[in-house]
Amino acid sequence: MHELGIVCSIVDQVLEVVRKQGLSEVEAIVLEVGAMSSVVPEYLTGCYPSVVDGTMLEKTELRIEELPAIGKCRSCGESYDVINHRGVCPGCGGKELELLGGREFNIKEIIAR
Repeated sequence: MHELGIVCSIVDQVLEVVRKQGLSEVEAIVLEVGAMSSVVPEYLTGCYPSVVDGTMLEKTELRIEELPAIGKCRSCGESYDVINHRGVCPGCGGKELELLGGREFNIKEIIAR
């Protein structure tokens, strides 16, 4: 489960921002996770409490915004959710696509009080 290492890295990055910005309390950390990012959101939330235990982030909420995998059909140009349509364009039935989104993994926001 590589999510444990990812959560450790996120916590380190957030603590660095907290230190640099002189923040005293963080209410929430918001992550963006693309549907095709190879990161399992449930594993992130499962690891999070043990990683922040004993740190100033212990009472911080981890919020995850899941982003869809959006593709653009190379034949007709229609944009669609690749996973919901199983990689087949709902407009023309084409299977050649350009992935526009869905691989993201970002710290979107650190919400401080």
